[in-house]
Amino acid sequence: EEKLNLDDSQWEDIHVVTGALKMFFRELPEPLFPYCFFEQFVEAIKIQDNATRIKSIRTLVKKLPRPNYETMKILFEHLKKIAAKESVNLMSTQSLGIVFGPTLLRPEKETGNMAVHMLYQNQIVELMLSEYSKIFG
Repeated sequence: EEKLNLDDSQWEDIHVVTGALKMFFRELPEPLFPYCFFEQFVEAIKIQDNATRIKSIRTLVKKLPRPNYETMKILFEHLKKIAAKESVNLMSTQSLGIVFGPTLLRPEKETGNMAVHMLYQNQIVELMLSEYSKIFG
């Protein structure tokens, strides 16, 4: 309901915009990758054969609720554009995975495996960016 003036100078700092985007996704009642899919995505990223791993992730993405799928497609398309300008902004697919992985994909209950989960969360986002056209095409 709040009216935002995007011409306001506070929005010129990309860190403010990125922080707002991350906060939006973090404050959703459920992550963009729904809790019930967390373990399935983790199992998919563990697959050794790259083609099979991509196919498995694609299958899971297509099973997501429509609003999640559509939001994810737009978000990852945008993040892919950011990664394409890595030479200017220093944000590689790996960096974006580190920044967005834990925000978009997390277990419903945190266990002692937080460090391991974080690695997989990062890898999932990174793979989805690097293989965007195969996953969302």
